[in-house]
Amino acid sequence: MKVSVLKLCVAAAALAGAITAAQAQELKIGYVNGERVLREAAPARAAQAKLEAEFSKREKELNEQLTRLKATADKFEKEAPTLSEAERGRRQRELVESDRDMQRKRRELNEDLNQRKNEETASVLERTNKVIKQIFDSEKYDLIVQDVVFAGPRVDITDKVIKALNASSPK
Repeated sequence: MKVSVLKLCVAAAALAGAITAAQAQELKIGYVNGERVLREAAPARAAQAKLEAEFSKREKELNEQLTRLKATADKFEKEAPTLSEAERGRRQRELVESDRDMQRKRRELNEDLNQRKNEETASVLERTNKVIKQIFDSEKYDLIVQDVVFAGPRVDITDKVIKALNASSPK
């Protein structure tokens, strides 16, 4: 009986030692604010500038066309009482057709812009994930998360990720 009590005490001591060792080995956790990365990192800003350059001409043309359409509609409103019934009907149909054309072009522009924005965002996120993986491996993190409710500054590695992205982006 003394032997089994002795074995039990040794096992309990070993278990206590293992628990203490596990508590001493702290988890290394990091948090990355993805929205901030997409707002502040050089590759994200470059992608935004690229999109603005790519779509600014179409946006400008559409706004000019809208201005002309409004001017035409105002002119029609002023002249409508003096126009013949046939002429009023014809010009009204032209205005409705022009308005539909404008709406269609606006939808197409928005769809194209959203598609390109999604492509550029995916590219930036892919680069960001590679940088996060490099930080994870090199600094021996146990866990890095992006979507959290709350995170303290001690675990926030967003600045580190942004700096690494900026360093890896072409100047």
